[in-house]
Amino acid sequence: MKVKIEIDTITFVRFWLVVIGFGLAGLLIWNARTALVIIGAAAFLALALNGPVSWLANKLPNRSRTLSTAIAFIVIVAILAAILFLAVPPIVQQTISFLQTLPDTIRTMSAQWKGFGAIVSRYHLESQIDQMVVSIQGNATSWLANFGQNFLSGVGTTMSLITEASLALVLTFLMLVEGPRWSRYFWGLYSNDKRMQHHRIIFRRMNAVISGYVSGQLIVSGLDGAFAGLTVFILSQVFPAVPANIALPTIAIMFILSLIPMFGAGIGGIIVFALLAINSMPAAIAFGIYFIIYQQIENNVISPTIQSKRIELSPLMVLMAVTIGLYMFGMVGGIISIPIAGCAKVLATEYIKVERREEPAAKPTKLARLLKRVRREKSKPGAAKSETEA
Repeated sequence: MKVKIEIDTITFVRFWLVVIGFGLAGLLIWNARTALVIIGAAAFLALALNGPVSWLANKLPNRSRTLSTAIAFIVIVAILAAILFLAVPPIVQQTISFLQTLPDTIRTMSAQWKGFGAIVSRYHLESQIDQMVVSIQGNATSWLANFGQNFLSGVGTTMSLITEASLALVLTFLMLVEGPRWSRYFWGLYSNDKRMQHHRIIFRRMNAVISGYVSGQLIVSGLDGAFAGLTVFILSQVFPAVPANIALPTIAIMFILSLIPMFGAGIGGIIVFALLAINSMPAAIAFGIYFIIYQQIENNVISPTIQSKRIELSPLMVLMAVTIGLYMFGMVGGIISIPIAGCAKVLATEYIKVERREEPAAKPTKLARLLKRVRREKSKPGAAKSETEA
């Protein structure tokens, strides 16, 4: 049996206009994804710094929000400059030392190559070695041919990152300065004071989640840098070839890069491993063993425990949120997944509370009504007196 469905022209046109509108909106969002990421990062930093800036503004005589924000930014820049001052000179020193000892290293490798050549001749590995050398030469030739293009591309990418970071910092500054005024304007739009107070409580809880996540990540990064620096200092006492001043750049490198969840600590560990390998390969191997063990403890115990206390999520939920964020949105998803999960929990909890308050009471059953009537009859004074006389 055939069924004929008639759709008038207006409904048909409206349907396709809605579809086209959603498509154009998605295209615009996709084209503006970089700008949206910058704005989102600025909003995240503004929410994280709002507490210290507000506290500082209350301590100032004129309660200037602009001055408190400027002081907070100056303190942050000063801390970063101090970290760079501690980290860069030892790295430069180690690089110069490596270049000075490079001829001796080459002579040592040449002496070792003779023994290696004997092994190659003994086991007839000449063809495999020749193929490997040809492959390395081909890759090197290709890289040198595209060196100019790769260099310009790297410079362009670096300048783009610097521009985006500067824009995010400027937006963060303006959000911190104008935030209270926009907040008063937004909450003033409510006509229902009770609903406004309820929504403000929810917003404050979500703000506490983001601030707690940032402070928790700072604690995790501080522990990572402190333990890595202590390990390098101990290695400098065990292996005399390792200078003790590498411990300071180790703390700075691990603290800064560990602020990036999942990937940052690994990049920092590779850098420290390279610094130690320049001076002593056994020390570098020992640090690598420590780093692998510590990362397992941090990723499975320290970080989930600290973040769960700060954002009221269990360690299992924290690990699940990070895993989903990494596989769906990459490194950015791993960074924002934990506060998003905490905010989602706050919204879900409040929604369930509202639903429970609005849910109508269940009707009592016949047995419940009968028991209630019996208790009511027994509670009457006449019924109690008759039972006493009997």
